[in-house]
Amino acid sequence: MKKVILQVVFSIVILVLAYFLYQSIMAPVRFNKEYTHRSKVLIEQMKDIRTAQMMYKSMYGKYTGSFDTLIQFMSEGQIPVVKMIPDPEDTTFTRSIIDTVGYISVADSIFDEGEDPEMIRYMPFTDKEEIRLQAGEIEKGNIMVPVFEALADKTTYLHGLDRNLISQDRYKSIKVGSMEEPSTDGNWE
Repeated sequence: MKKVILQVVFSIVILVLAYFLYQSIMAPVRFNKEYTHRSKVLIEQMKDIRTAQMMYKSMYGKYTGSFDTLIQFMSEGQIPVVKMIPDPEDTTFTRSIIDTVGYISVADSIFDEGEDPEMIRYMPFTDKEEIRLQAGEIEKGNIMVPVFEALADKTTYLHGLDRNLISQDRYKSIKVGSMEEPSTDGNWE
């Protein structure tokens, strides 16, 4: 009888240990899957911010460090739709004529129908935590160059996931642009 009880107890202990072993293996796998999903959504949003900032710069000659200004620009701003045709008097076909054929809303050129431009300021998967947006100028080659940076801190957009895994160096905050270099690249590229 003692032998049977011991076998049952050991079987239960083995099952509990197997469960904990399985969970310890699967925790990083689930984390990586969620990290990849959240990063992918956030990167698309950062690309939209970059596009809006580049349009803003083409209109005003500088970037903006305010989401309020950027959202107002996206909601109310218009960008020209141009048509380029070769100059008929140029036999070398090196010159072209640029003709503005109309205007399109900035928001329509960035977002799908029904998307709210106001949401561009908030990190997805958070309770409306804002992406940090900065803009300014730096000197590069004795010329003042406009720069911007949008940053989503990893502890914020990965909130709710395993803190020990978040703190690892391979998981990074996502940013586009730079306040130190004249770059509009994202750190995922």
